[in-house]
Amino acid sequence: MPRMKAPPPIRRGPRALTDRPTRMAFLARRAKRLLRPVAWGMVGLALVVVMFAAARQAGSGGMFDRSRQAVAHAFGFQVRNVVIEGRTTTPEPLLRAALGVSPGDSLLGFSVAAARARIETLTWVQNASVERRMPDTLVVKLTEKRPFAVWQNQKHFSLIDRQGQVVGDQDVARFRDLPLVVGADAPAHAAEMLDLLSQFPELQSHIEALVRVGERRWNLHLANGADVMLPEGNENAALARLAELQASSAVLDRPIALLDMRLPDRLVIRPKTTEAPHDTAPGKPDVKKPT
Repeated sequence: MPRMKAPPPIRRGPRALTDRPTRMAFLARRAKRLLRPVAWGMVGLALVVVMFAAARQAGSGGMFDRSRQAVAHAFGFQVRNVVIEGRTTTPEPLLRAALGVSPGDSLLGFSVAAARARIETLTWVQNASVERRMPDTLVVKLTEKRPFAVWQNQKHFSLIDRQGQVVGDQDVARFRDLPLVVGADAPAHAAEMLDLLSQFPELQSHIEALVRVGERRWNLHLANGADVMLPEGNENAALARLAELQASSAVLDRPIALLDMRLPDRLVIRPKTTEAPHDTAPGKPDVKKPT
């Protein structure tokens, strides 16, 4: 006769402690329940983004644009804030026009690459970045060109950077404290000469402008109207010699019209005279500060 299995014991009383979930298991189950809607929402968002990318690639035209606006509005992905960082000199109206976005525009359909390209055409902008910050913000970060000197070419004034590139020619008078360089090819050589002069601060306070002569050498135009003619290609030695003369005899404070230092073994000084109060170096342009 087959053996009969004993029925399972009947559990009585409160649930055994070993059958209860641990605290970590309980928290894990709760987190799973809470995160499930978030996960589905992220999947839905990813599908929307993929759909938009595919539709744009296929070129769906006006229907796609209307659908994009509708979805952006439904999800709240509309431009409500524009944050601009690094702007000092670039006019803000020009910057916002180049950005090309208005409040309420779709954040998903906005082309950050095209906006960046437009912004980088602005005179003061060296480079830029544009990024979305969901759900409603655009962030524009600028690196602006830094004016290094004022360039006078004939009677026209421009701002140039250290590389000699023109930064702009608007509102130049704001930067009148920058060094003034004069002459057609002065921008290409200005940084080298100004770096040399920075080693002689006792001379800088007397100099009003650096004048490029014949596209080969420099004159120092002094605040008192005198000119110091420097040699071609040996400016450092001439400036050191001029600093020694200033320290020993205050030559730059004397009433002179011209100081010719082009020859290393000769120094020619032309004093100011009452007969020729406006005596100038040959070929010197009309040097003046921007107003």
